Amino acid sequence: MRRLRVGDFVEVRSKEEILATLDSNGRLEGLPFMPQMFKYCGMRFVIYRRAHKTCDTINQSGGRRLSNTVHLNTRCDGQAYGGCQASCLIFWKEAWLRRLNTEDPAVSGNTTPERSGCTEAAVWTATQERRNETVKYSCQATELLNFTTPLPWWDLRQYIEDVVSRNVSIGKLCRGLIYSMYFHFRAAAGYCRPLDSAYDWIQKVLGGVPFPRRTGKASPAQVTSLKTLDLRPGELVRVKSYREILSTLDTNNKNRGLYFDAEAVPYCGKTVRVQSRVSRFINEKTGYMTELRTPAVILEGVWCQARYSDFRYSTRSAISSGVSPSSKNSL
Repeated sequence: MRRLRVGDFVEVRSKEEILATLDSNGRLEGLPFMPQMFKYCGMRFVIYRRAHKTCDTINQSGGRRLSNTVHLNTRCDGQAYGGCQASCLIFWKEAWLRRLNTEDPAVSGNTTPERSGCTEAAVWTATQERRNETVKYSCQATELLNFTTPLPWWDLRQYIEDVVSRNVSIGKLCRGLIYSMYFHFRAAAGYCRPLDSAYDWIQKVLGGVPFPRRTGKASPAQVTSLKTLDLRPGELVRVKSYREILSTLDTNNKNRGLYFDAEAVPYCGKTVRVQSRVSRFINEKTGYMTELRTPAVILEGVWCQARYSDFRYSTRSAISSGVSPSSKNSL
């Protein structure tokens, strides 16, 4: 039977069917089924990505392999996790879904694994553990190492699956290879302004983005200088240019502790809408709630696309210092 891939239509199984696949802690093959996922039961979706790999955001060890897992265009609302505002992309086991394109014999006849079953109350109980006056949370992000295995970059099967699953086109895969080759050549040769200028010029001709792994050089006074825009959901903003953002980052590419990732560079200079404000999120390494010292925002459609990292498909992106006010008239 053919694996699910991008563009396939599926329906989320009923609550009873899903509970029957879970162990007593609300997990299937180590992957937690989170309480907010129940609201999608019976709803129909198009497969957004095949989640056959992700990255280790806990120990930063590199790529991680998954099996029989996909992404729908659904994100965690944090309601079961103390109001976490990270808006992480949700992992879905294929056993929790029913294929709808049954006219294709190769994809019909899904079956649900037989398990001892679980209760909805147990799913809720598994989300948190009280330790004295604090709460330690358990979600898909904090449990990532328990439902994935190490995936070395040189395992070519992952790149084949990237294309076969329709996660990426051959062209995008090749562009990623070219970037990777230049990145490693640059690291071996040392920083060279003419090389970077040539790379930027070629990218401009091809409609790409400048080399996205430059280092900020702002002084401590520039980094700690705070400009409050008090942005609200629904407002339009223009993301500052990459050069402007670099002028606000220290040599670790951070501004008041918030890291500006290379994955955000393609959005520089674009006008986008504020999706939500972020002031707290669960630290996936510890499971405890973390409060931001200064508010950040998540912008609509501004997510990690794994163009300059380990081809991951499940992260979040919040930009605080890299936006400037905009209006409909300035689009």
